[in-house]
Amino acid sequence: MGRILSVNLAVPECSTAKRVGITGINKQPFDGPVAVRAPGPKTTGLHSGLVGDQIFDIEHHGGDDQAVYAYAREDYDWWEARLGRVLPGGIFGENLTTVDVDVNGAVIGERWTIGDDLVLQPTFGRIPCVTFQAKMAEPHWLKTFTRENRPGAYLRVLEPGEVRAGDAVTVTDRPAHGVTIADAFRAYMTEPELVPTLLAIDGLPDDLRDVLGGRLRT
Repeated sequence: MGRILSVNLAVPECSTAKRVGITGINKQPFDGPVAVRAPGPKTTGLHSGLVGDQIFDIEHHGGDDQAVYAYAREDYDWWEARLGRVLPGGIFGENLTTVDVDVNGAVIGERWTIGDDLVLQPTFGRIPCVTFQAKMAEPHWLKTFTRENRPGAYLRVLEPGEVRAGDAVTVTDRPAHGVTIADAFRAYMTEPELVPTLLAIDGLPDDLRDVLGGRLRT
């Protein structure tokens, strides 16, 4: 059974990326329970699904389909070996650092029950941006991150609740279509021939579906 290794909330900092300004990508572990609820549509709020987790770029981040971001400790360990540096949980900007959870192998639309009440649903992978590039300060980081296809997962809140470090993570339902976060990320970023398969499934965010549909029409 998987579990939450740490719950991470934004500590605002000024990004070195041009025209970015203050960013919430710097996430630090929080000691104690954190309330989680659907934050509402994108651009309408300044917080993620975790109460107290600030968002500054509300045009590109947040909203119900990106309420929570999860990243696996096992993927961090893989990156540490590749990059030759220590990567503490939260440095990628995730709210939940997990252990023994196949985050990239999660099927879009499956259900994660966390702790006693919280239920989350994977929607898509994290698309890298210039703020992420500046935070990591690695040459060609956006291309490297994309190529290795370890994006972590955004999740929507199906049932609100609390989350804290140590909570169990259980997959309680998994759709039969089998399209994973890694599959969807690859279709969106590098293999457009997979887009029709991606559009055929339920659970994909509406704005993402619109973008992909537009690609097929051009």
